[in-house]
Amino acid sequence: MPRSMTGYGRAKKSFEMREITVEIRSVNHKFFEFSSRIPRQYSCIEDKLKPLFSQYISRGKVEVYINIGAAENSRFSDVKVELNVPLAQSYIDALRTANKTLDLDDDFTLSQVFRIPDVFSVTKSEIDENELWNEVSETAKEALDGFLAMRKAEGERLKLDLLTKIDHIDETVAKIEERSPAVTKEYFDRLYKKLSELLEDKNIDESRILTEAAIFADRTAVDEETVRLKSHTASFRELLELDEPIGKKLDFLVQEMNREINTTGSKCSDLTITKMVVDLKSTVEKIREQIQNIE
Repeated sequence: MPRSMTGYGRAKKSFEMREITVEIRSVNHKFFEFSSRIPRQYSCIEDKLKPLFSQYISRGKVEVYINIGAAENSRFSDVKVELNVPLAQSYIDALRTANKTLDLDDDFTLSQVFRIPDVFSVTKSEIDENELWNEVSETAKEALDGFLAMRKAEGERLKLDLLTKIDHIDETVAKIEERSPAVTKEYFDRLYKKLSELLEDKNIDESRILTEAAIFADRTAVDEETVRLKSHTASFRELLELDEPIGKKLDFLVQEMNREINTTGSKCSDLTITKMVVDLKSTVEKIREQIQNIE
Protein backbone atom coordinates (compact mmCIF):
# COMPACT_ATOMS: atom_id res chain seq x y z
CA MET A 1 0.00 0.00 0.00
CA PRO A 2 1.72 3.22 -1.13
CA ARG A 3 1.85 6.15 1.26
CA SER A 4 1.88 9.76 0.16
CA MET A 5 4.67 12.01 1.44
CA THR A 6 2.15 14.82 1.95
CA GLY A 7 0.46 14.73 5.34
CA TYR A 8 -0.84 16.65 8.33
CA GLY A 9 -1.60 15.66 11.91
CA ARG A 10 -2.40 17.50 15.14
CA ALA A 11 -3.04 16.47 18.73
CA LYS A 12 -3.58 18.30 22.01
CA LYS A 13 -3.43 16.55 25.37
CA SER A 14 -3.74 17.79 28.94
CA PHE A 15 -1.70 16.31 31.75
CA GLU A 16 -1.54 17.06 35.46
CA MET A 17 0.58 20.17 35.02
CA ARG A 18 0.96 20.75 31.27
CA GLU A 19 -1.10 21.07 28.14
CA ILE A 20 0.85 19.92 25.07
CA THR A 21 0.06 20.46 21.40
CA VAL A 22 1.94 18.67 18.60
CA GLU A 23 1.44 19.59 14.93
CA ILE A 24 3.05 17.64 12.05
CA ARG A 25 3.35 18.72 8.42
CA SER A 26 5.19 17.02 5.55
CA VAL A 27 5.79 17.41 1.82
CA ASN A 28 7.66 15.28 -0.68
CA HIS A 29 11.45 15.07 -0.56
CA LYS A 30 14.07 12.61 -1.84
CA PHE A 31 15.17 11.76 1.68
CA PHE A 32 14.01 12.12 5.29
CA GLU A 33 14.51 15.74 6.32
CA PHE A 34 13.34 16.62 9.83
CA SER A 35 12.98 19.94 11.65
CA SER A 36 11.23 20.82 14.90
CA ARG A 37 10.21 23.88 16.87
CA ILE A 38 9.85 23.62 20.63
CA PRO A 39 9.96 26.28 23.38
CA ARG A 40 13.57 26.98 24.28
CA GLN A 41 13.18 26.01 27.93
CA TYR A 42 12.25 22.48 26.83
CA SER A 43 15.10 22.01 24.35
CA CYS A 44 16.47 19.25 26.61
CA ILE A 45 14.21 16.75 24.79
CA GLU A 46 14.67 18.07 21.24
CA ASP A 47 17.31 15.48 20.31
CA LYS A 48 14.80 12.71 21.02
CA LEU A 49 12.25 13.94 18.50
CA LYS A 50 13.92 12.92 15.23
CA PRO A 51 14.55 9.29 16.30
CA LEU A 52 10.90 9.03 17.37
CA PHE A 53 9.50 10.27 14.06
CA SER A 54 12.00 8.32 11.93
CA GLN A 55 10.43 5.12 13.28
CA TYR A 56 7.25 5.95 11.35
CA ILE A 57 8.47 8.07 8.43
CA SER A 58 11.23 7.14 5.97
CA ARG A 59 10.97 9.90 3.34
CA GLY A 60 9.67 13.44 3.14
CA LYS A 61 10.38 16.89 4.51
CA VAL A 62 8.80 16.79 7.96
CA GLU A 63 8.17 19.79 10.20
CA VAL A 64 7.01 19.36 13.80
CA TYR A 65 5.70 22.17 15.99
CA ILE A 66 5.34 21.65 19.75
CA ASN A 67 3.65 24.03 22.15
CA ILE A 68 3.75 23.46 25.92
CA GLY A 69 1.73 25.46 28.42
CA ALA A 70 0.14 25.13 31.83
CA ALA A 71 -2.86 22.83 32.07
CA GLU A 72 -6.22 24.36 32.99
CA ASN A 73 -6.56 24.89 36.77
CA SER A 74 -2.91 23.94 37.20
CA ARG A 75 -0.48 26.02 39.26
CA PHE A 76 2.38 24.86 37.05
CA SER A 77 4.86 27.60 36.10
CA ASP A 78 8.17 27.70 34.30
CA VAL A 79 9.61 29.91 37.05
CA LYS A 80 9.96 29.61 40.80
CA VAL A 81 9.70 32.66 43.11
CA GLU A 82 11.20 32.30 46.59
CA LEU A 83 11.21 34.67 49.58
CA ASN A 84 14.51 35.15 51.39
CA VAL A 85 12.95 35.11 54.85
CA PRO A 86 16.14 35.78 56.89
CA LEU A 87 17.04 38.75 54.69
CA ALA A 88 13.52 40.19 54.84
CA GLN A 89 13.41 39.76 58.61
CA SER A 90 16.79 41.47 58.96
CA TYR A 91 15.55 44.47 56.94
CA ILE A 92 12.36 44.70 58.97
CA ASP A 93 14.22 44.46 62.28
CA ALA A 94 16.63 47.15 61.15
CA LEU A 95 13.79 49.41 60.04
CA ARG A 96 11.94 48.94 63.32
CA THR A 97 15.10 49.80 65.24
CA ALA A 98 15.46 52.93 63.12
CA ASN A 99 11.82 53.86 63.75
CA LYS A 100 12.22 53.38 67.48
CA THR A 101 15.48 55.29 67.60
CA LEU A 102 14.16 58.13 65.48
CA ASP A 103 10.66 58.00 66.95
CA LEU A 104 8.97 57.26 63.57
CA ASP A 105 5.68 55.51 62.83
CA ASP A 106 5.91 51.71 62.43
CA ASP A 107 3.75 51.41 59.33
CA PHE A 108 5.41 48.73 57.19
CA THR A 109 3.36 47.40 54.24
CA LEU A 110 3.78 44.41 51.97
CA SER A 111 4.59 46.66 49.02
CA GLN A 112 7.53 48.04 50.96
CA VAL A 113 8.83 44.53 51.52
CA PHE A 114 8.60 43.88 47.76
CA ARG A 115 10.87 46.83 47.10
CA ILE A 116 13.66 45.54 49.33
CA PRO A 117 16.56 44.34 47.08
CA ASP A 118 17.15 40.57 46.84
CA VAL A 119 14.30 39.67 49.18
CA PHE A 120 12.63 37.71 46.34
CA SER A 121 14.57 35.47 43.96
CA VAL A 122 13.22 34.21 40.62
CA THR A 123 14.66 30.99 39.19
CA LYS A 124 13.64 28.53 36.48
CA SER A 125 11.70 25.55 37.74
CA GLU A 126 13.59 22.28 37.56
CA ILE A 127 12.18 20.15 34.73
CA ASP A 128 11.61 16.43 35.14
CA GLU A 129 12.97 15.46 31.71
CA ASN A 130 11.62 11.90 31.77
CA GLU A 131 8.13 13.05 32.71
CA LEU A 132 8.22 15.79 30.06
CA TRP A 133 9.38 13.37 27.36
CA ASN A 134 6.70 10.82 28.24
CA GLU A 135 4.02 13.48 27.87
CA VAL A 136 5.43 14.92 24.63
CA SER A 137 5.96 11.50 23.01
CA GLU A 138 2.44 10.40 23.99
CA THR A 139 0.98 13.50 22.34
CA ALA A 140 3.26 13.12 19.31
CA LYS A 141 2.12 9.52 18.75
CA GLU A 142 -1.50 10.63 18.80
CA ALA A 143 -0.69 13.31 16.21
CA LEU A 144 1.17 10.68 14.18
CA ASP A 145 -1.96 8.51 14.04
CA GLY A 146 -3.84 11.22 12.17
CA PHE A 147 -0.79 12.15 10.11
CA LEU A 148 -0.15 8.57 8.94
CA ALA A 149 -3.86 8.00 8.26
CA MET A 150 -3.88 11.02 5.95
CA ARG A 151 -0.75 9.80 4.16
CA LYS A 152 -2.29 6.36 3.71
CA ALA A 153 -5.59 7.73 2.37
CA GLU A 154 -3.77 9.94 -0.13
CA GLY A 155 -1.57 6.98 -1.08
CA GLU A 156 -4.66 4.87 -1.79
CA ARG A 157 -6.00 7.55 -4.15
CA LEU A 158 -2.64 7.67 -5.91
CA LYS A 159 -2.60 3.89 -6.21
CA LEU A 160 -5.99 3.77 -7.94
CA ASP A 161 -4.97 6.44 -10.43
CA LEU A 162 -1.61 4.79 -11.09
CA LEU A 163 -3.26 1.42 -11.73
CA THR A 164 -5.55 3.07 -14.28
CA LYS A 165 -2.51 4.43 -16.09
CA ILE A 166 -0.68 1.09 -15.92
CA ASP A 167 -3.77 -0.58 -17.42
CA HIS A 168 -3.62 1.92 -20.27
CA ILE A 169 0.06 1.12 -20.85
CA ASP A 170 -0.66 -2.63 -20.98
CA GLU A 171 -3.52 -2.08 -23.43
CA THR A 172 -1.34 0.10 -25.67
CA VAL A 173 1.53 -2.40 -25.58
CA ALA A 174 -0.92 -5.14 -26.61
CA LYS A 175 -1.92 -3.03 -29.63
CA ILE A 176 1.74 -2.54 -30.54
CA GLU A 177 2.33 -6.30 -30.32
CA GLU A 178 -0.65 -6.86 -32.59
CA ARG A 179 0.55 -4.32 -35.14
CA SER A 180 4.30 -5.09 -35.01
CA PRO A 181 4.39 -8.34 -37.09
CA ALA A 182 2.56 -6.65 -39.96
CA VAL A 183 4.99 -3.71 -39.82
CA THR A 184 7.99 -6.05 -39.93
CA LYS A 185 6.44 -7.98 -42.85
CA GLU A 186 5.72 -4.76 -44.76
CA TYR A 187 9.28 -3.58 -44.20
CA PHE A 188 10.65 -6.95 -45.33
CA ASP A 189 8.57 -6.90 -48.53
CA ARG A 190 9.66 -3.35 -49.39
CA LEU A 191 13.29 -4.13 -48.66
CA TYR A 192 13.25 -7.39 -50.61
CA LYS A 193 11.70 -5.67 -53.61
CA LYS A 194 14.25 -2.85 -53.48
CA LEU A 195 17.22 -5.22 -53.15
CA SER A 196 15.95 -7.40 -55.96
CA GLU A 197 15.70 -4.38 -58.25
CA LEU A 198 19.15 -3.10 -57.32
CA LEU A 199 20.83 -6.49 -57.65
CA GLU A 200 18.87 -7.72 -60.65
CA ASP A 201 21.92 -7.72 -62.96
CA LYS A 202 24.41 -8.93 -60.33
CA ASN A 203 23.61 -12.60 -60.57
CA ILE A 204 23.18 -12.94 -56.79
CA ASP A 205 21.38 -15.93 -55.34
CA GLU A 206 17.81 -15.06 -54.34
CA SER A 207 18.20 -16.84 -51.00
CA ARG A 208 21.00 -14.40 -50.16
CA ILE A 209 18.70 -11.50 -50.87
CA LEU A 210 15.98 -13.07 -48.71
CA THR A 211 18.43 -13.57 -45.86
CA GLU A 212 19.72 -9.99 -45.95
CA ALA A 213 16.21 -8.58 -46.17
CA ALA A 214 15.12 -10.71 -43.21
CA ILE A 215 18.09 -9.56 -41.11
CA PHE A 216 17.33 -5.89 -41.68
CA ALA A 217 13.58 -6.38 -41.24
CA ASP A 218 14.17 -8.16 -37.94
CA ARG A 219 15.79 -5.01 -36.60
CA THR A 220 12.38 -3.34 -36.69
CA ALA A 221 10.81 -6.01 -34.47
CA VAL A 222 9.98 -4.80 -30.96
CA ASP A 223 9.10 -8.12 -29.34
CA GLU A 224 11.86 -7.89 -26.73
CA GLU A 225 10.92 -4.33 -25.80
CA THR A 226 7.23 -5.11 -25.36
CA VAL A 227 8.02 -8.20 -23.27
CA ARG A 228 10.21 -6.13 -20.95
CA LEU A 229 7.60 -3.38 -20.78
CA LYS A 230 4.97 -5.89 -19.64
CA SER A 231 7.42 -7.23 -17.07
CA HIS A 232 7.95 -3.71 -15.72
CA THR A 233 4.21 -3.01 -15.45
CA ALA A 234 3.71 -6.34 -13.64
CA SER A 235 6.47 -5.41 -11.18
CA PHE A 236 4.88 -1.98 -10.77
CA ARG A 237 1.58 -3.58 -9.75
CA GLU A 238 3.32 -5.86 -7.26
CA LEU A 239 5.08 -2.93 -5.61
CA LEU A 240 1.79 -1.08 -5.18
CA GLU A 241 0.59 -3.93 -2.95
CA LEU A 242 3.56 -3.79 -0.56
CA ASP A 243 3.20 -2.18 2.85
CA GLU A 244 6.61 -0.51 2.83
CA PRO A 245 8.34 2.51 1.24
CA ILE A 246 8.30 1.94 -2.53
CA GLY A 247 8.81 5.39 -4.07
CA LYS A 248 12.42 4.88 -5.14
CA LYS A 249 11.68 1.43 -6.61
CA LEU A 250 8.77 2.83 -8.60
CA ASP A 251 10.99 5.62 -9.88
CA PHE A 252 13.52 3.06 -11.12
CA LEU A 253 10.81 1.08 -12.94
CA VAL A 254 9.55 4.24 -14.64
CA GLN A 255 13.07 4.93 -15.93
CA GLU A 256 13.21 1.40 -17.35
CA MET A 257 9.80 1.81 -18.98
CA ASN A 258 10.98 4.99 -20.65
CA ARG A 259 14.06 3.18 -21.93
CA GLU A 260 11.99 0.43 -23.60
CA ILE A 261 9.49 2.91 -25.05
CA ASN A 262 12.25 5.04 -26.55
CA THR A 263 13.87 1.96 -28.09
CA THR A 264 10.52 0.92 -29.55
CA GLY A 265 10.08 4.34 -31.11
CA SER A 266 13.57 4.37 -32.61
CA LYS A 267 13.23 0.87 -34.12
CA CYS A 268 9.88 1.37 -35.76
CA SER A 269 8.91 4.17 -38.15
CA ASP A 270 5.33 2.99 -38.63
CA LEU A 271 2.94 5.92 -38.14
CA THR A 272 0.41 3.92 -36.12
CA ILE A 273 3.03 2.59 -33.70
CA THR A 274 4.71 6.01 -33.51
CA LYS A 275 1.43 7.52 -32.31
CA MET A 276 1.13 4.80 -29.68
CA VAL A 277 4.72 5.40 -28.56
CA VAL A 278 3.98 9.11 -28.09
CA ASP A 279 0.92 8.17 -26.03
CA LEU A 280 3.01 5.79 -23.90
CA LYS A 281 5.61 8.48 -23.25
CA SER A 282 2.91 10.90 -22.13
CA THR A 283 1.36 8.33 -19.78
CA VAL A 284 4.69 7.34 -18.24
CA GLU A 285 5.57 10.99 -17.67
CA LYS A 286 2.31 11.46 -15.76
CA ILE A 287 3.18 8.41 -13.67
CA ARG A 288 6.66 9.78 -13.02
CA GLU A 289 5.21 13.04 -11.72
CA GLN A 290 2.79 11.26 -9.40
CA ILE A 291 5.26 8.85 -7.82
CA GLN A 292 7.44 11.78 -6.74
CA ASN A 293 4.95 12.10 -3.86
CA ILE A 294 5.08 8.43 -2.83
CA GLU A 295 7.17 7.49 0.19
